[in-house]
This record gives sequence, structure tokens and C-alpha cells, in this order.
Amino acid sequence: MPNWGGGKKCGVCQKTVYFAEEVQCEGSSFHKSCFLCMVCKKNLDSTTVAVHGEEIYCKSCYGKKYGPKGYGYGQGAGTLSMDKGESLGIKHEETPGHRPTTNPNASKFAQKIGGSERCPRCTQAVYAAEKVIGAGKSWHKSCFRCAKCGKGLESTTLADKDGEIYCKGCYAKNFGPKGFGFGQGAGALVHSE
Repeated sequence: MPNWGGGKKCGVCQKTVYFAEEVQCEGSSFHKSCFLCMVCKKNLDSTTVAVHGEEIYCKSCYGKKYGPKGYGYGQGAGTLSMDKGESLGIKHEETPGHRPTTNPNASKFAQKIGGSERCPRCTQAVYAAEKVIGAGKSWHKSCFRCAKCGKGLESTTLADKDGEIYCKGCYAKNFGPKGFGFGQGAGALVHSE
């Protein structure tokens, strides 16, 4: 059928779109009445549209269908959501479960303690979500403290000796230079034997 009006075809209904009723998105034209989310049928505009191939969605439905899944990927700050959008008719392919490797040359980290490392302070397994690395070892966040005073440490505020970690103050007091001129404050004289 010839395109007498010269308009473009709507990306949804494939009928001619005339200038007065045209909405453009990603190089395609739509009727204003056809510019709806393919799942929930909400009206879309340039700030709420998400495009996947030839399909258009509201950002919420797009996220449920194509976004990351699992805890921590909810709709707002601090939310935990496992909603995959089944109530909106979105179908998901199931991914096969994780299977341990049978590779005899797995990384040295995977070979330790069933895939996790041990905290040098408490000797319990350290998992990725709670891991802090300092002095070349993996520590629990709660164990990443000065061995003398218990002050919480950061990678920039620690000093290590013999596999233990210290704040810079305790390290200087216990392992720093001793004698005249190496006191606690400017100009302090301390003699230690």
C-alpha cells in the first residue's frame, strides 16, 4: 500500500504517523497514543522511556525484565527486592546454578578453606562482603583493628610487624626508634634502655 501522506510508520502499530501526532525515540516514530510501556501500558515520555531493541518500556518494567537481579537491586535507596515482574507478565529464563570447578589448577584463593580465606586475627573464614585487605592478608572488617589499642584501621593508617597490624601511633611507641630525641612530642627527650 503506498504511503500517500508521506509520514513515517509507527514502531508499535505500523500505521502512518503524521507530524502532529508524532513522538520520536531512538530514530523511530510513534503515535502519542502508542508510546506506551509494552508491559504495564503506562504513557511514556523522554524521561521515563527505556528502549531494548525495537521494544519500549517504562524504566521500572525495563529494570525488572533486563536489570540486575537479587538483593540490593530494589526500587529505592536501601530497599531489598526480589520482584522479577511476574505479576506484569514478564517471564525470565532460569540460569543454571553455580557448580564448583573441577579444574585442578584453580586459583590459590579458591583452594584455601573451601573457597574462602582465613582472618589472621580470629581464624574464621573471610568472605568477599566482609573482607578488608591489609598487610597482604584478608581480614574481617571487625577484626581490622590495632593489636595494641583496638583502634579501627584503614589501609592508610596501619603498620604491620610479624603478621600483626597496628595503628601508626602504637607501632611507633612499640617498634620505633628509642633514645634521646625520639620522644612523644616536639623537643621531648626520653631515655629508654
